[in-house]
Amino acid sequence: MTAPNHPATILAQLQKIVGEHGIILTGQDASLHYQDRRGRYSGHALAVAFPTTTQQVAQMVTLCVAQGIAIVPQGGNTGLCGGSVPLAANKTLGEQIVLNLSRMNRVLNIDEINYTMSVEAGCTLQQARLAAEQVNRYFPLGLSAIAAECEIGGNLSTNAGGVNVLRYGMMRDLVLGLEVVLPDGRIWNGLRSLRKDNTGYDLKHLFIGAEGTLGIITTAVLKLFPRLQAQTTAIVAVRDATTAVNLLAHLRATCGDRLSAFEIISRSSLDLVLQHIPDTHEPFTAKHEWQILIDLADVLAIPLEQPLRDALNTFGDGVLKFFIAPDAHQAAAWWKLRKHISEAQKMEGISIKHDVSVPISRVAEFISLANSALKQQYPDVRIVIFGHIGDGNIHYNPSFPNATKNDEFIAQSARVNQLVYDIVHSLGGSISAEHGLGQLKRNEIRHYKSALEMELMNNIKQMLDPKNLMNPNKVL
Repeated sequence: MTAPNHPATILAQLQKIVGEHGIILTGQDASLHYQDRRGRYSGHALAVAFPTTTQQVAQMVTLCVAQGIAIVPQGGNTGLCGGSVPLAANKTLGEQIVLNLSRMNRVLNIDEINYTMSVEAGCTLQQARLAAEQVNRYFPLGLSAIAAECEIGGNLSTNAGGVNVLRYGMMRDLVLGLEVVLPDGRIWNGLRSLRKDNTGYDLKHLFIGAEGTLGIITTAVLKLFPRLQAQTTAIVAVRDATTAVNLLAHLRATCGDRLSAFEIISRSSLDLVLQHIPDTHEPFTAKHEWQILIDLADVLAIPLEQPLRDALNTFGDGVLKFFIAPDAHQAAAWWKLRKHISEAQKMEGISIKHDVSVPISRVAEFISLANSALKQQYPDVRIVIFGHIGDGNIHYNPSFPNATKNDEFIAQSARVNQLVYDIVHSLGGSISAEHGLGQLKRNEIRHYKSALEMELMNNIKQMLDPKNLMNPNKVL
C-alpha cells in the first residue's frame, strides 16, 4: 500500500476518473446518501462517487485499495438493514467512500428468443420491467411499492424477494450471468446467458446476496418470461393461519403455476392501513382476523375467475368469505391494502421488525408460538403480521399503541428479537428472509448459523477481500 494521500488529493483523483462533468458529492450535498431509508443508520464518508462505466468502478476500487479506503456500494438505497450506507465514525474505521451506481442505468440488450435481458446495476426495477414489456416479455421481481427507486444491483446484492417468489423464485433464481468488480479492482466477466453451464463452481452466486461485501455487481443478465395475458385477484377471509396454509396447498394442487401470489394480512395490519392510508376500505362487511390476497395469472388470454372460484368453493371448512375482483380497479384497491402496510405502520410509530421465514407447513405454528411467547411477556403488545405466506416469509412486527409504553418496549429490542428468532430457528427457519443482514443482523446471525457456516463465510470474505475494504462490518 502506498502512503495515504490527503483527502483533497483523493477527491481530485476520483474526479479525474469520472471526468470533468462527472459527479462527486461531498459535504451537505452527499448527506442524503449517508442515511438509510428507515433513518435507523447513518454515517459519514469522504465522498459519494457516481461512476458511469464498469471501468470507472474498477479504477475507483483500485484507487481506494491503494489508499486503504473502505468502499460502500450503493444503488437506490432502499434497503432496510443498513447495508448500503457508510458506518458511523469510530476509532478503528478509516476513510470511506460511497460508490453509487445509479448513473449506470442502461438496458444494454434484450434477447427475445433467448428470453434474457442485460442491464447495468443502476437500472431501476421499474425500468427493467417496462423494457421487458415493450418486447412482450415479463420480468417478475415483485417489489412494486419501491420499483421506481430500487435498482437491479441492489436487488441482486440483497437477493430480493417480493410477492412473486411463489411462482418465479427470488432474485437469485432470476439471473443467469454477472459482471463484477472484485475487491482488488479486477473485473470478472461472467455475463453468460446460458441455462446450462456445468463447468465448475457457479461463481455468480457468491455475489448474489453478499450485500456488496465480496465485490461490486455492475451488469447482470436477467431471465425473462412470457408476458402475462390474463390475471384475476381474490380476497379471502379465513378462520386462522392454519386455514391459510392449507388453502395455499389446495390452490397449488388445483391451480398449479397459475398461482402467482398468496399474501396474508392480519387484522392489526389492516386496521393500521384503514386508519392511516387515504382511500382504503374494509374489504368485507364484517371484520375478520385474517385476510388472504390471491393472484392467478396465465400467459393465455383465458378467463381465470371460474377456476379460482371453483378452487375456493371446493376447499371446505375455514374459508369464511371471499370476493373475486370484477376488474383491475378493484384488484388494485385490494392490493393497496397489502402494499401500504409498512407505510401505515411507520406512520403509527416505531416497531420491532422481523423479516423471517420458516417452512410453509410451519407458518401457522410459528405465528402461534411467537404470539404466545410475546403476549406472555408483554400482554398488551400489538403484533402486525403480514407477508408472503406463499413462500414462508412472514413480516412479524410487534409494538405498543401507547407511545410511552412503546418506547420502553423498543428499548428491549434485543430481548424481543431473541425470543422471536429462537422460535424461528427451532422451526428450521431463517432470521432474514429477503431483507438481508446489513448492519442490523450481522451480530445476531452468529447465534443461528453453525460455527462451520460462519467459518466458511469468513474464509470466502478473507480470500476475496483480505483488507476488509469492501462494505466492511456488513453481513459479517
